[in-house]
Amino acid sequence: MATKKIENLSFEATLDELETIVNQLEQGELELDKALSQFERGIGLARSGQQKLNGAQQKVDILMSNSPDEKLEPFTNTDS
Repeated sequence: MATKKIENLSFEATLDELETIVNQLEQGELELDKALSQFERGIGLARSGQQKLNGAQQKVDILMSNSPDEKLEPFTNTDS
C-alpha cells in the first residue's frame, strides 16, 4: 500500500495514522531503520495535525468575534 502524503490526509486520518505509528514504536519490535522512518513520519503527522488545529482555531476565532464592528481579517491557510 502506498503511503499518502501527509498534507493530503484529513485531520482524523492524521490522528489515526499517528496512533498506529505510536503503537508500533511502543511495541519495540521494528527494525531500527523502520523505527526511525516511522518516527520521522510521526513527527510530520504531529506537526501537520497541529497546523490543522491552529487553522480551525483561527476560523472559530473569526466566527466567534464578539465585536460586530470589528473588521474581519482574511483567513490565511498555512497548509500549502
